[in-house]
Amino acid sequence: MELRFLLSQVVNKLCLPYISNNNLIYKFKLVDMKTQRRTVLKNLLASIVGVAGFGLVANAKTSTIEEKAIPNVPAGDDVPLFQSHTTLGNLVFLSGIGAHVAPFEIAAHTDIVLKGLEKELIKAGSSMEKVLKVTVYLNDIADYKGMNEVYKGRFGKNPPVRSTIAVAKGGVPGDSLVEMDCIAYI
Repeated sequence: MELRFLLSQVVNKLCLPYISNNNLIYKFKLVDMKTQRRTVLKNLLASIVGVAGFGLVANAKTSTIEEKAIPNVPAGDDVPLFQSHTTLGNLVFLSGIGAHVAPFEIAAHTDIVLKGLEKELIKAGSSMEKVLKVTVYLNDIADYKGMNEVYKGRFGKNPPVRSTIAVAKGGVPGDSLVEMDCIAYI
């Protein structure tokens, strides 16, 4: 059926139909033979490509995103407010980790937060070297240099991309001077 359709398309392009003695007759359009051959080949090729393309689209499989895994929910708990980490495929998303203990100095808090990130990454099956993106939330932009001194080198020789945001004074939850979250791969 498809071949019949293709041939009828080619005939309609090249021929003029007319009726004689109640018979449908096709007369070739007056064009030079070279142009006619090119037109036939182009139309035939276009039709074949169209049919093949339609077949590929019809047989295409749709990909589905796998459901996110939340491995750290204790059995019997109510629905938690948030998770410390969650995975989707080979990606790990960590919640923000802060430091809410003394001493209240940026160097100490940055170290505590980075150790917390590392611990959670290991629990999720990843590592500091596999981190792709870090977001740093500072309680005070004046702590930027001090945070960077502790942060530098903690993610291996190829550090991840990073955004640093200074929140309004007192904007980091609790008593933490810095909070960080990250995205890594497994």
